[in-house]
Amino acid sequence: MAFSQAKGIIEIQNNSDLERKEAVVAIKWETILSHYSQIDTANFVVINTTTKKQIPYQLEHKGLPGIQNLLVQVNVKAKATVRLSIQKGKPNPIEVKTYARFVPERKDDFAWENDKIAFRTYGKAIENTNEDAYGFDVWVKRTNKMVVNERYKLGNYHKDNGNGMDYYHVGHTLGAGNMAPYIKDTIRYSANYHQWKVLDNGPLRTTFQLGYDEWNAGGVKVKAVKTISLDAGSQLNRVENVYTFEDNKPMPVVVGIIKRPEQGVVSLNEQNGILGYWEPTFKEDGTTGVGAILTTPVKNMLVNKEQLLAVIEVKNNEAIVYYTGASWDKAGKITNSGQWFEYLDRFSQELKNPMLVNVK
Repeated sequence: MAFSQAKGIIEIQNNSDLERKEAVVAIKWETILSHYSQIDTANFVVINTTTKKQIPYQLEHKGLPGIQNLLVQVNVKAKATVRLSIQKGKPNPIEVKTYARFVPERKDDFAWENDKIAFRTYGKAIENTNEDAYGFDVWVKRTNKMVVNERYKLGNYHKDNGNGMDYYHVGHTLGAGNMAPYIKDTIRYSANYHQWKVLDNGPLRTTFQLGYDEWNAGGVKVKAVKTISLDAGSQLNRVENVYTFEDNKPMPVVVGIIKRPEQGVVSLNEQNGILGYWEPTFKEDGTTGVGAILTTPVKNMLVNKEQLLAVIEVKNNEAIVYYTGASWDKAGKITNSGQWFEYLDRFSQELKNPMLVNVK
């Protein structure tokens, strides 16, 4: 018997034709409590009822005192259902697969990673120096272990010490999928983030918030808060941006990916909102794939001298969500442009066909 009251079976149903591997699924905590009112948050396990094995989980808070969701990581075949139950017991140690932190020792960087890829963005201390950059940076990796702390400690992360490196160049662009206002056909970059807050920090999902002080975006005064989540097993971040500005009418913004001078492979899928880029190979360092998926209608996609851009509109003080991220051929999973664009297309299809959760 799981607890003193009737058991609840958690059903995770995949109605799509896509097999879901390593998917992180959120189950509302209030739903869990309605079936397991006596649950001891420090002493329970989640069991796959078929295999009888423990499933890794995380209690998600979203920066709030109370638990908001139970996150589980599951594999669900196409057109199939996985059933889980909750029982008293000591959970197996759960491998840390996501992590983020503020890095004051490196000019206020903010860095984050999962078991596939790593990223960073730039803070206040680096502003007005020749190292400053506006966009998201990619740190490629070929290990499922966390590398951010080790790389900062070593200091020479531009060299591959066996698990990957930072050879991505951002400069004065949006880098790997950052967003900025696009007023009068010009990108209006903010300063770097000046506030940060970690809302959840693994082991299956890491979420943090970055705050941007008001800036003049081509005559429009704008503030921004960006909430970024990275799940275990995913090449892409979920980015939720809230722009605050005085206008009642929507404001155009762009999501951008830096383009290299050498020949790469570009994929612009305006209809499905997918921006894909397979970079030119960078000598012995390998090849990076970068991509973004928009969840709101795209007005236009274009390629200029410096960047691939997707133009969309945001409303004042309303959240807009998109996904952006990267892959590396030397990690051995996605090794050419076809596989990368297929990954982005599949990810887009998964967003449109979320798995259904039911607790009985």
